[in-house]
Amino acid sequence: MKKFINKSIYTLILVCALFVACDDVDTVLLDPTANTIVSLSTDSVVLTEDNATADAVSVSWSLPNFGFDAAPSYTIMMDVSGGDFSAAQLISAGSNYSYNFSVAELNNKLLSLGLSPNEQSVIDIKVKTTLSSFQEMISDAVSLTVTPYSSILDLSTNLGVVGSATPGGWGNENIPDLPFYTTATADEYVAYVTLRDGEIKFRKDNLWTENFGDNGADGTLEGNGANIVVSAGTYKITVNMANLTYTMEPYSWGIVGSATPSGWGAPDVKLHYNSFSDDWRTVITLADGEAKFRFNEDWGVNYGDTGADGSLETGGDNIAVSAGHYLVTFNLNTLEYSFEEMDVWGLVGSATANGWDGPNQKFIPDFGINEGYYYINGAVLNDGEIKVRQNDAWALNYGSSSYNAGSTTNDMDVNGSNIPVSAGTYNIILNFSGSTPTITLYPW
Repeated sequence: MKKFINKSIYTLILVCALFVACDDVDTVLLDPTANTIVSLSTDSVVLTEDNATADAVSVSWSLPNFGFDAAPSYTIMMDVSGGDFSAAQLISAGSNYSYNFSVAELNNKLLSLGLSPNEQSVIDIKVKTTLSSFQEMISDAVSLTVTPYSSILDLSTNLGVVGSATPGGWGNENIPDLPFYTTATADEYVAYVTLRDGEIKFRKDNLWTENFGDNGADGTLEGNGANIVVSAGTYKITVNMANLTYTMEPYSWGIVGSATPSGWGAPDVKLHYNSFSDDWRTVITLADGEAKFRFNEDWGVNYGDTGADGSLETGGDNIAVSAGHYLVTFNLNTLEYSFEEMDVWGLVGSATANGWDGPNQKFIPDFGINEGYYYINGAVLNDGEIKVRQNDAWALNYGSSSYNAGSTTNDMDVNGSNIPVSAGTYNIILNFSGSTPTITLYPW
């Protein structure tokens, strides 16, 4: 466990060079008056989407006098006013003594803290100074009055993908058709889908009143046309409803590297399209190591970060990461990315690929308007039992002591009983938004 040092606490730091005899150990006293003093460029900001790329606020801090030479690193911690910083937003500043937040970046952090758009709130900001794996000190808090804006995009359409190759089959009231989204081109829509071997069609409003297939498999759509045969895979489907044409291409973005479960080879950890921000995201548990982003599990198109400045370059340098649980965001429009530490939920059990020891199959949080919802689509399970736990550990886990085999939705309780499941492929929904959390399993 890390030891935190406030300005009122100090300790002896023993510095011993590698391969040097114990007689050469030097005793260094940490100056008890050392403390990081934080200041803000303003005490109040009102954020607007029109100024998304402009500077919002600068956080700066002084270099403490530790009483010895040190090479600290800094992390900005952000929480709602009066919060205990246990669920703070964390922003790495490296060895710099200041950090400039753009309007868009600050707004995303505020929304992640649960602040309401267009309402004035107050947040507290601290700076954590890290001297070593065991020596950290945290500054006093400074307050900032903020008014965020809603950054949720509405790219929705009434067009969807339906069929035996989709999770909902040829029509399931509990599983909507896979959605198409608007693009910058009029009458052109795009869907990012993972399919199994089977057939698909396109239809409107989850109904058969208006549907489209492909007679002759020539890439041209016809009303009530023939089913479209597809092979299992992850695809980008582009439809032009003005001229009734469509294309399908293998399409996936993933994270690869020594920090990921598969190392520098496939399978990559897949990113999921987030229509509410027009970016790609996933939840992942990483080891100490390096990572990059690449397209279709191939090195032909890959991105790294030359300069470690949060901006991606084609073929750029490997991205150094520390072990932990992260929400990863990858924006193809701006070539910005982030690794944000967060608590993650995972599926564990004898029915899962990794058994009771994990690592767990991670749930993806709802990135839009359904706060408290988490999803796994296409979970392949064996005959056995499952539970839900946080951060691949048993400290916080959920089962169902009131399990009802006849229901797709069951209440969960802390340390509850194992949940029995039959072999199959499932879409799984966790709902923590109510007073009693639930788990729902829909078989493909």
